Amino acid sequence: MSEAGRSQEIEMRLDGALHRGTLGAVPGATGIVLFAHGSGSSRLSGRNRFVAASLQGAGIATLLFDLLSEAEDREYAARFDIALLTRRLLEATRWVRAQPALAELAVGYFGASTGAAAALSAAAALGDAVRAVVSRGGRPDLAAADLPRVRAPTLLIVGGDDADVIALNEQAYAELDCVKRLDIVPGATHLFEEPGALEAVARLAGDWFARHLGAGGT
Repeated sequence: MSEAGRSQEIEMRLDGALHRGTLGAVPGATGIVLFAHGSGSSRLSGRNRFVAASLQGAGIATLLFDLLSEAEDREYAARFDIALLTRRLLEATRWVRAQPALAELAVGYFGASTGAAAALSAAAALGDAVRAVVSRGGRPDLAAADLPRVRAPTLLIVGGDDADVIALNEQAYAELDCVKRLDIVPGATHLFEEPGALEAVARLAGDWFARHLGAGGT
């Protein structure tokens, strides 16, 4: 286990506009996970912050940031504009690569809901530059055209009581041509609000990233 992360509020210029983010730096980290949140969410999502804190405790740095501006987030269509979300995630990845303290870290993506589609599309675009992807209650089906090009080892996590999303993830899983796994958390619904459900997500994600980013195990 590494020393707990030190959170720092940062700003990145994405598409010419400043977007706020929270960087969880971990001394000695070998990897960093960028979080792509779902529709109607933000870098302040309690669920993603919980997972980020767990990853930091396992020696993995994290970056949570706002994919959309406040004005864009008020537009329902923008929340489902996967091309826009993907472009923002790619720009955030370039920002990470431009920071001397982060440039050498292996990159992973953690996507939730529509953010999972953006994470997979960005991973397809970057090839071996992305080392791992985890989807929580995601909509990987929205990245259907890009799924066969994903090379990063991909873990899909779905709640056992989220029947419609399970079906969509099973369809996407069949299209992935990479190291992959589909884990279903028994008794969990879409937001993993049930006791122990989010802890299970954090454990599964931590193990996946530790294995594929070269960080210390959980």
